Amino acid sequence: MSNEELVTLNVGGKIFTTRSSTLKQFPASRLTRILDGRDQEFRMVGGQIFVDRDGVLFSIILDFLRTHQLLLPTDFSDYLRLQREAVFYELDPLVDLLNQEHLLQPRPALLEVHFLNRNTQAFFRVFGSCSKTIEMLTGRITVFTEQPSASTWRSNSFPPQMTLLPLPPQRPSYHDLVFQCGSDSTTDSQTGIRYVSIKPDNRKLANGTNVLGLLIDTLLMEGFHLVSTRTAFSEDKTECYSFQRIKKPEALAMNKTLKPESTFMAEQSQKKK
Repeated sequence: MSNEELVTLNVGGKIFTTRSSTLKQFPASRLTRILDGRDQEFRMVGGQIFVDRDGVLFSIILDFLRTHQLLLPTDFSDYLRLQREAVFYELDPLVDLLNQEHLLQPRPALLEVHFLNRNTQAFFRVFGSCSKTIEMLTGRITVFTEQPSASTWRSNSFPPQMTLLPLPPQRPSYHDLVFQCGSDSTTDSQTGIRYVSIKPDNRKLANGTNVLGLLIDTLLMEGFHLVSTRTAFSEDKTECYSFQRIKKPEALAMNKTLKPESTFMAEQSQKKK
């Protein structure tokens, strides 16, 4: 049979048509022996090779043969059954990838926003399980503080002219950041205002409720979902907003080149002894 010939398989009632060369990607696999007629368990019936196995899982195996990558649906959970099928077809590279199950499963990223609105000030603290999310927010959030300009100090003009000094939010650790907005009293008893700007919106907001709404919108656009709200500390009425984002697993590619057929088959022979 030519490697370019089309082959039709009936796997558990599901029909697959592909090239012979695709099924022969791994010379020592059982699929190669099936196509070469060296596996007596499988016969050609009505122009199709019937394989009494799971057809749904075989579609994943066929995709792996075509791409040399393993990319599973987000809600996939049948790792053991898929591994069993990979063992049945003697596809060792696929078995090796399935042994990295912790990399294949979707991983949730958790995030909490603590919000305290007190008089004319609002305080924010954001906790995240993923430090990259905190880094992303740190790069987008800027706190602007009002300060008298240099010309104001020289001329003693009234009312004083104010300039805005941009500052990044504070980072107590890799997994959280802190910032605030609204009016406060500076050391010289003058009233200053802190504004918060979040990219790409770039508005300068002093009202804590408005900043909270913009921060939540930013997280939703980043793929987070609001899962719960609660009062974290009843004494000061700190509100807590909990978010979650499911990170889709990436495709795992083979990290080794295909071995020559003679070497590959010799190794398989040693394993069976």
